[in-house]
This record gives sequence, C-alpha cells and structure tokens, in this order.
Amino acid sequence: MNASIHEQRVPVRDASDFGRVAVMFGGRSSEREVSIDSGTAVLEALASRNVDVTAWDPAEKTLREFAGAGFERVWIALHGPGGEDGTLQGALEYLEIPYTGSGVMASALAMDKVRSKKLFRSAGIATPDFAVIENRADAIHAAADFGYPLVLKPAGQGSSVGMTKVFDRRTLRDAVDLALSYGGVALAERCVVGDEITVAVLQGEALPSIRIETPRVFYDYQAKYEANSTRYYCPGTTGEAEERNYAKIAVAAFDELGCSGWGRVDFMADGSGNSYVLEVNTVPGMTSHSLVPIAAKTAGIDFADLCWRILETSMPAESATGRLGVAADGA
Repeated sequence: MNASIHEQRVPVRDASDFGRVAVMFGGRSSEREVSIDSGTAVLEALASRNVDVTAWDPAEKTLREFAGAGFERVWIALHGPGGEDGTLQGALEYLEIPYTGSGVMASALAMDKVRSKKLFRSAGIATPDFAVIENRADAIHAAADFGYPLVLKPAGQGSSVGMTKVFDRRTLRDAVDLALSYGGVALAERCVVGDEITVAVLQGEALPSIRIETPRVFYDYQAKYEANSTRYYCPGTTGEAEERNYAKIAVAAFDELGCSGWGRVDFMADGSGNSYVLEVNTVPGMTSHSLVPIAAKTAGIDFADLCWRILETSMPAESATGRLGVAADGA
C-alpha cells in the first residue's frame, strides 16, 4: 500500500482528548441534502464512540454564534462550495479551531478543476485533455478538438452537479448552459471510455480501490446517491500490481495539491489500460452509498472507526501555517 511521504497517522486513544466537537453539515450548496446525510451518519458514529459531538448547520446558525459556542474542533461534512473550497477552512484558521481534512489552499485547488488539472499535468500525472469554457463558442471549439462524446461540467462543483455527457452538437447548447449556470467557468473534457475507478486516501495511505458500474449514461448524482442499480467492486483492479499503481498515482495526485487528512481520487481508465486522474475530493460523501466507507470496510476499518480516524486528522502534528496546504511543487 503506497503512503504519502508528507503525512502519517497521529492516533488518539481517548475520546475526551478531542474535546467538544462540532460536526458541520448542511450548508447552502447544491449538495446540501447529501451533506445532511453524511453529517448525520458521522454524528451518530462518533457519539457511539463517546465523542462529545454536536450538529452544526451553518445555513441555520451564524459564524459569530459558532465562534462563541466553545467548540474545540470541527468534523467537516460540508460538501461543495462554502465547505469544501477553502472558505470554511479559512474561517476556522482565523478562529484557531482545528478541523478535519485538507487546509485552505489545498481545498481551494482541489475544488477548482481547471487549476488542479494544470498541476497534475505539470507533475506528469495523466489527466484527460480539457478546455476552459466561458460560452457556447468555446464548447463548439472543444467539441471539434476532442470529438464526441464530450464531458461538460462546472469548474467548481462536486458530486457531478451540472455535469453532462454530450453525444452530439444538438445537445451541446443545453449542456453548456447548465454547466455555466453555477457561476464561474466550465470545463470541457475529452471523454475517456472505460472503467471508473476511485481510490480513497486516509492519513497518508491509499485504501483499496473501487471500480464503479452503473447502467446510467455515467456515474451521475442519481447513480451516486439515489439508484440501487449502481455496483461497486472493491478492490476494483485486476491484481496486486495494478492496485499498487493506482495507489501510487492517487497518493501522488493528493500530495501534488497539498491535500492532507483524508480524501478521494477519481480516475477513468481506457480500454488500453491507461488511467487518468479526473479530480481529488477533499470532503467525500459519508452516506450509505458512499465510496470511502466501502474502501475502509474492505481494509478492515468499520464506519465508526473511520469517522474516528478522520477526526484524528484535526489533531495537527504541524503548525496552523503549515495546514494552509501549499501545492507540492511550491505553486
């Protein structure tokens, strides 16, 4: 199992060492409902391990209220903009309250699909060809370069929100409008046809891979959180050598963005055995359909222990300044 050279587990044995913990979930992003499911599951799991936990929804209570509530650390279960993009992390840094997962800059980079892909390329990590889309004309040019099918998605959303797999010019216009409707730019990506693989990273080590199969056009929001027809195979590779290779690339991509604590790296593999990193998720889902708990279970880590170990990532072995998360190449 490949491990990060930058991070290792700092174990906590007694629940009282965590102090008062806020599990932040809900929020105002398009992923609010998924976040509520994730946060509720985490809250129950930590409570079962006697951690002093309280639910906190920033859509219902202000940051000023939070600052005066006496919490000693935060388990972040907020998905999407506002919780996963460095905004919350920056506020907690200012309040000097430790939190789970990646720091400010790493969170922002991972959420920005354009900049993260540029960093992957600069580090020699394969990622599908892409183009920045600001209008319909950009998308037409990208389609001419990449051909169909073509993937269009917002540059700053998660959970496949606003994403479309486009098969012809007739449906391109609506796909562009949808991707741009979330604000900022969109991303057109050359479609890699093959297996979808994901690898979770926990405290510097890669967990077993997962191969995803869905009868839907692609692994979209419904396939992730609502459909019972999605199938997961863990490990998702054909053997130990391939498993080690995916683990190595996943940890490298995670490190390249300066990520820490825990997260998930998503891949597409083509029919020739080439793998491409799509993105890094710094606050993956923790629902009954979610991938990180599946990988952890295969590695012998039950859900409550997984939540505990993620909470351990809020016990920094480094300074708050170090947690800002500069990319590995110094960018």
